[in-house]
Amino acid sequence: MKTILESIALTKIFKTGKIEVTAVRDVSLKVPEGEFIAIMGPSGCGKSTLLHLLGGLATPTSGRVLVDGEEISSGKDAVRTDIRRRKIGFVFQRFNLLPTLSAQGNLEIAQEIHRNGSRDRQHVDEILNLLGLEKKTHHKPSELSGGEQQRLAIARAVINRPAILLADEPTGNLDTRNSMVVLKMIQELNRALSQTILMITHNPEAAGIANRLIEMRDGRIVSQQQEGEWNAAEDRMSL
Repeated sequence: MKTILESIALTKIFKTGKIEVTAVRDVSLKVPEGEFIAIMGPSGCGKSTLLHLLGGLATPTSGRVLVDGEEISSGKDAVRTDIRRRKIGFVFQRFNLLPTLSAQGNLEIAQEIHRNGSRDRQHVDEILNLLGLEKKTHHKPSELSGGEQQRLAIARAVINRPAILLADEPTGNLDTRNSMVVLKMIQELNRALSQTILMITHNPEAAGIANRLIEMRDGRIVSQQQEGEWNAAEDRMSL
């Protein structure tokens, strides 16, 4: 199976004066196309830093990151920005939606930026339907629930068919019910579209919907388990 994302001996050291903190230590990882990975670990273990390195939002102190065969960990900012725009979708705890635009408008402007002004209305409708937002097309973010806003943020992240979706605690600001709905939608993206997903989470139940679980400690990957090898939610399909 094709490797869509790879890190090689990835290390990130932050310096404050004479103090050095190693956030990520010698992480090597291969992600096959279509895999859904959950990354867990205690606060401060390097999860978010790793995700930022993999997505080209930060540059490593040493090591490399390849996105669909393209180097994203070095070179000019313009090169990294271009690879991010073409290959990666991001979802964070904060929705960062444009408040004056409707759900449809938020997706269409993301398309226009990516496609040099052109739109694909059919694909917009497909993504809204897949994420259960077909009846909210003309609603602005303020008219949506927290869970609906996060689903719209996910829709915006995948509207341009990125090779990889990186999600950093996507349910961190949601209640239990909305968290379950959002997780089900993320799982459906992986199943229906074979979307490659890396998701940071502190919740074992959320991790239970992934194909592979990676645990981090002190900036390192300390264990990796395939689906069915860890104790997930009592009933994963209830999500």
